[in-house]
Amino acid sequence: MISRFLPQPVRRLLGVKTAGRPPLYQLIDRQEQFQALLNALDKCQEVALDTEADNMYHYRVRVCLMQFLIEGEVFLLDMLADIDFSPMWPKLAQKHIIMHGSDFDLRLLHDLCEFRTKSIFDTMLAAQLLGRQRIGLAALLEDHFGVQLDKNGQKANWSKRPIVPKLLDYAALDVWHLPELRDLLNKELVKLKRTDWLRQQCEAQIKAGSEGFGIPEANDWRIGKSEKLRGKGLTVLYCVWHWRDEQAKRIDTPPFKVCSNDTLLKICTYAESHDTADEILEGLNLGKRHDRLIGSLIAAVVAGLSKDPKTLPKRPGRDPSHSPLTQDEINRMEKIKIERDAVAAGLGIEPTLIANRALISQIARDPNKLDELLLPWQAALMRDLPSLASNA
Repeated sequence: MISRFLPQPVRRLLGVKTAGRPPLYQLIDRQEQFQALLNALDKCQEVALDTEADNMYHYRVRVCLMQFLIEGEVFLLDMLADIDFSPMWPKLAQKHIIMHGSDFDLRLLHDLCEFRTKSIFDTMLAAQLLGRQRIGLAALLEDHFGVQLDKNGQKANWSKRPIVPKLLDYAALDVWHLPELRDLLNKELVKLKRTDWLRQQCEAQIKAGSEGFGIPEANDWRIGKSEKLRGKGLTVLYCVWHWRDEQAKRIDTPPFKVCSNDTLLKICTYAESHDTADEILEGLNLGKRHDRLIGSLIAAVVAGLSKDPKTLPKRPGRDPSHSPLTQDEINRMEKIKIERDAVAAGLGIEPTLIANRALISQIARDPNKLDELLLPWQAALMRDLPSLASNA
């Protein structure tokens, strides 16, 4: 027990771990408390920020809680409370924000109020550019500070009120170490001369976040692996996918909790070789959760069996950049991939950070699009590859 009185650097050296003592925080769930957060924003240049959402429990994702660390003080803002949040957004947009894994948060906040920040330091992106194998916040806090976060917080129902103290403690810890973690990671980035890489990655993240999650499209029902389906399999998929979405909306739950994609695909695969809904569903173990939905599911399967495949929404026209590669382009793509892997290994980072397979395919088709497709730091690494230099 003596170890808990040791200084933090010594604790890390000795490998001593702690459950993470939560910092003091101010919970804001009433309008009269909100001014304290606004005043703090007026006095700072930088904010450590995180959000908690209810995407695991409801049909439409909501921001349930926002965590702020401002000049050493933690504010937990109840986003479901009866508060006028409008004065906060323009103030927050002018701050430099420290976040971890900001993509989801930025898209969530954009869809909420078209929020867009001026700059961020994303500690997950920094960890990736340093070649860390463990890039989750919990892993980084454990590695650097010996702190162990309660993993139950990741799966909690953040829309449930009141929020229990244990979850509030977890939420406060999510931002408490971010500035110090940023400083540690940035020091390594400076040493490796990769700070500009991170700046470019963060700017791209902000741009992507400003697109939000996108609006529903006519072909959203074409889930992964559905390209293998034909005829009745596709028409049944169209109907049961929309059945699932309607049921999820009706009972206010995520669609995957009504029926998984794997189950939908099994139903549709059976539909290709069976003629009736009873035959299709007979071989599936749908479990007790479907007992109350089985009637409407049968109706959806029946509708799919009787639907004309020609009435299904057409796929978007083929993008010329996604047309099949020629054999020469395929050969070039494989060479680029091998050379990219070698560069990544020398830098100690994941190869896909430089360019993923889809981008390599487009580069192989037209090497002149290198700067158009990649960020400047990525293009600089790829430009001198032998397979591209010879085609410059």
